[in-house]
Amino acid sequence: MSKKSFPLSRVYRLLEPGPVVLVTTAHKGKANVMPLSWHMMMEFEPPLVGMLLSGRNYSFELLTASRECVINIPTVELAKSVVACGNCTGRDRDKFAAFGLTPKYVDGVAPPLIEECYASLACKIADTRMMNKYNLCVLEVTRAWKDPTVKQARTLHHEGMGNFMVAGERIKLASKMK
Repeated sequence: MSKKSFPLSRVYRLLEPGPVVLVTTAHKGKANVMPLSWHMMMEFEPPLVGMLLSGRNYSFELLTASRECVINIPTVELAKSVVACGNCTGRDRDKFAAFGLTPKYVDGVAPPLIEECYASLACKIADTRMMNKYNLCVLEVTRAWKDPTVKQARTLHHEGMGNFMVAGERIKLASKMK
């Protein structure tokens, strides 16, 4: 194999953590949805998720005001809606109605779940120390839902520049850990 220099401005395309999610936020009766791929698991119990969200986004404004969000995990069937949600702002548009997403409100959670997504994670901000400098939100998952009929979710994984991979073949390797 012969490796060649790779532009630093595109390194993110090699490390995208996967799956693209739809983050819903709400404050004072106004709900929004935006796609996001820069997130990571940080702890098992309680489940903590790190999420990088630009301070210029309307969703960041709603999240910091309400201190909660829902991370919805779409499958490939929602690809066009996912991309469309990322190409406009929710400041002056109802993205749910515009892109065929059904908001589902549950008791005790202000932002809606998205009915069409196969899983949803209700989160609250757990730590704000890195939000001002890096826009890194540390979230604690407080409730979770998953569609039991989905056996192998075909999730979207962003590669940059409008390119996505779809999660595919699953393999199992022996593990000696018990």
